[in-house]
Amino acid sequence: MKQLIFITFILAFPSLLSAQSSEEYRLLMEQRRRAELMRTLDSAVALMEDGKHEAAEARMLYVLNNIRSVPSDLTFYFGKNSFYLKKYKQSVDWLSKYLQLKGTSGQFYSEALDLLRKAENEVRNEQKKEVEKAKQILSTSYEIDCGPSGKVMCPICKGTTVLVKRGSFGNHYSTCPYCDKHGFLTCDEYNKLIRGELNPREQ
Repeated sequence: MKQLIFITFILAFPSLLSAQSSEEYRLLMEQRRRAELMRTLDSAVALMEDGKHEAAEARMLYVLNNIRSVPSDLTFYFGKNSFYLKKYKQSVDWLSKYLQLKGTSGQFYSEALDLLRKAENEVRNEQKKEVEKAKQILSTSYEIDCGPSGKVMCPICKGTTVLVKRGSFGNHYSTCPYCDKHGFLTCDEYNKLIRGELNPREQ
């Protein structure tokens, strides 16, 4: 019986070694792949610092699309580079993600917070410009056709139904006073909104 067990172990031993070496090889290849991606990220950061923001974004997107676990630093760099590309909404999203991940202990906390505030201001300025542009183009005699659905995603809350105001003691959340519970306006409400005639509901 002992001899049979020994023979079985001897026969299985090569396959066990093969499985172990296969797993080690897979881990080694994964480490090499991640190291290459991190080198690509380093080169993207160098491009960003050199003012080549479009090229930097292309490399950062390559890393994002190919890495399994996104490094927190990449969320900062992508948010920062987006700011320089004037993609302010994208910048807000990624810088907010970095601050959520790292909090006040992050290496880039101060810079991320400063850029986030600037990006949020730019987003608000863009929204104001859009409203002013709409006011210049439209008058009370014009109506926008909202299509067969008769509904439009609320431009105030972007369809989320929630408004977020950042304050010194954290974020303040409130329900959007313009849209329905699904984040939409009727066509009539939308036309009134862009003409500045839609009054917010009482909260």
